[in-house]
Amino acid sequence: MMTIPMLKLFLDSLEEGVLFLDKNRKVVAVNRAATQMIGHEDANLVSLLCPSIFKGTECAQACEKRGSCALTPDWKAGDITQNIVLPRPDNTSVFLRMWAILLPPAENLPLYCAIILRDRSHEVELEQEVTERLQLGSMVGHSPAMQKLYTQIMRAAPSNASVLLTGESGTGKELVAKALHDNSDRCKGPYVPVHCASLPENLLESELFGYAKGAFTGATLAKIGRFEAAEGGTLLLDEIGEISLGTQVKLLRVLQEREVVRLGENHARPVNVRVIAATHRNLTTMVERGEFREDLYYRLRVLPLHVPALRDRKEDIAMLANKLLNDLGNRYKRDNMRLAHETLLALEAYDWPGNIRQLFNALEYAVVNADGPNILLSHLPPEVQSVPQSSPVARSPEPMLVRQYYRPPQQAENEMEVIARVLAETGGNKAEAARRLGMSRTSLWKRLKQNHG
Repeated sequence: MMTIPMLKLFLDSLEEGVLFLDKNRKVVAVNRAATQMIGHEDANLVSLLCPSIFKGTECAQACEKRGSCALTPDWKAGDITQNIVLPRPDNTSVFLRMWAILLPPAENLPLYCAIILRDRSHEVELEQEVTERLQLGSMVGHSPAMQKLYTQIMRAAPSNASVLLTGESGTGKELVAKALHDNSDRCKGPYVPVHCASLPENLLESELFGYAKGAFTGATLAKIGRFEAAEGGTLLLDEIGEISLGTQVKLLRVLQEREVVRLGENHARPVNVRVIAATHRNLTTMVERGEFREDLYYRLRVLPLHVPALRDRKEDIAMLANKLLNDLGNRYKRDNMRLAHETLLALEAYDWPGNIRQLFNALEYAVVNADGPNILLSHLPPEVQSVPQSSPVARSPEPMLVRQYYRPPQQAENEMEVIARVLAETGGNKAEAARRLGMSRTSLWKRLKQNHG
């Protein structure tokens, strides 16, 4: 028969925390793992009421309401688990999974149940990794095309090699460039974007390379160019396909020699800059036509990355639309904006020739035209509303995964009711629930925190 000292030695060797409670939910005994998880010494926990130890958590609230341990309703119910985030005295928090075991009656022992605690911090880290795969920087998407792009970005980011970003206008090439910078060793250096198409040729050269005092009429002071401004960081040359052949020659020299010569000067200045170029044009065709230098093309295209069009990743539209709608809600001070079922169907059926930029504009149009928090089909721009009935997405009787959680206004549920229902369906898996709801896991946490005060 196991003695009390042997029992304590056994309990203290467990990785799980254990608290023994009496019928009044008072702590009778506790093992070492539990004290470490909770952040208190044994003596400080014994005789305390269990709800006071886990004060503020859902478990404690249910326990207080019930008047007994809510994790052990009866012998036949089996284990009921509860995931909580427990604040500790040292101002840190620990992620715990807890459940209870009813103990058989025993003479001279006031024990009623045992609360089991398991540290799930590693599990939370894995969930956060999943979340990072749903979003990288300001980019959002869980489609295969975006997963591939995320992988390419993380592989290319540590390199100093030039990157050429291709893709249609409005796909978010600027966001990809920023993600490359933010995940590189140059992240603490400057990130300098230049939109080449917005500057005439005579100004573009002075903007890129700088100029000396008196280099031209009006140059009353010397000015550094964007290459020098990006020293130690990253320079984005957006719409690189729009620059003239003359500027291409000078740009090639900078990339080859890693130095710039300001207009009006004769001496070169070394630069340490990573160059990312972006274009919506087909540079290969331009090279064949003699419109773009072949040597510059290959100098820029060391690491090519293609950003997919929105129509090629329609499974991302729900998540992306909700993120953009949240941003617009903050801008217009309109809380809890949400998409009706038919609205989401229309967004997913449309081809979006203007890609994410057009989607943002369409949602902004809808927010301005909506009277309340629900974005209805009638609030969308006319071209988005009139989706052809022949569209496979429009006529499909089975909606995409996330659509089932959006209902017409007359059947609309309270947002928290929808969230509670989806959490129940996923067994409390917040990462999966967030995916089904078309929102980030962080947004889901915020909704739950707001609802529980």
